[in-house]
Amino acid sequence: MKSYLPAGLVAIAVAAPAFAEDAVCYNCPPQWADWASMLEAIDEKLDIQMPHDNKNSGQTLSQLLAEREAPVADVAYYGVTTGIKAGNEGVAEAYKPAGFEDIAEGLKDPEGKWFAIHFGTLGFFVNVDALGGAEVPQCFADLTKPEYNGMVGYLDPSSAFVGYAGAVAVNMAFGGDLGNFDPAISYFQDLAKNNPIVPKQTSYARVVSGEIPILFDYDFNAYRGKYEEDGTFEFVLPCEGSVRVPYVMSLVKNGPNPELGKRVLDFILSDEGQAIWTNAYLQPARPVELPEEVASKFLPASEYERAVAVDYAAMEKAQAAFGERYLAEVQ
Repeated sequence: MKSYLPAGLVAIAVAAPAFAEDAVCYNCPPQWADWASMLEAIDEKLDIQMPHDNKNSGQTLSQLLAEREAPVADVAYYGVTTGIKAGNEGVAEAYKPAGFEDIAEGLKDPEGKWFAIHFGTLGFFVNVDALGGAEVPQCFADLTKPEYNGMVGYLDPSSAFVGYAGAVAVNMAFGGDLGNFDPAISYFQDLAKNNPIVPKQTSYARVVSGEIPILFDYDFNAYRGKYEEDGTFEFVLPCEGSVRVPYVMSLVKNGPNPELGKRVLDFILSDEGQAIWTNAYLQPARPVELPEEVASKFLPASEYERAVAVDYAAMEKAQAAFGERYLAEVQ
């Protein structure tokens, strides 16, 4: 049936109000790596809202695999070994954001199934005020001493990537390699006698509160505590050495909002997006010079010489077997 306007009236098209679009990122916790600022920028610059998500890398991959037939997430963030695994398992979609070519070889999948967005260096995030008068530890070996009983924390290395990165650092510090994790197993068995705290997820707030006085964690979290929280916090790069590792992202295969996901990834790798990571004391994946006011807050470059890169593909291949050994021989 046709309808007609009364004579003299003109039809006026009324635009629907504009609303921000929603996308889902797995493992984008606001307290980690200052994802809070990145999510806020994505909302302001792209008008895309992404809810906070506190999964760790292992939980993210498990969820992606469980949802393979009906994905919920649009993009995902993980430690490099989990990102490699996501690409191999077919839950990551090949996509090369603007700036992809600037990322060094070895830090990205050639097809774009995963790519680095920033780096961290593993060490100790220390709440000095919570040490009860004990000295700030300088070495992995120090943490097994009686004065640190109940004070040391590390994320579960069978689940959380930062926990596994800590295990790799320990293993290399005591003479192991990616084919021999005996030194790491021995170390964690010794550390178990000191009643460590072993959470499964990001524990920044627990260090700030003093619940975990010493946490195996990345420099960027420790610097954030040192310069932005009330209290006395330090980052210690262990005397035996450590590792530098990238964190990566990917577009989720068959995600519900692929175009939104691509816009998010483009922004994160843009100059503006990479600059946000530097504000959070992270080294950007693309060659963006650190602002002087940020660079001056890091340990001297000579200290960072003790932190090395590893073969991340080999690190990924060794991860499952180490996790099984850890659960069988330490937990």
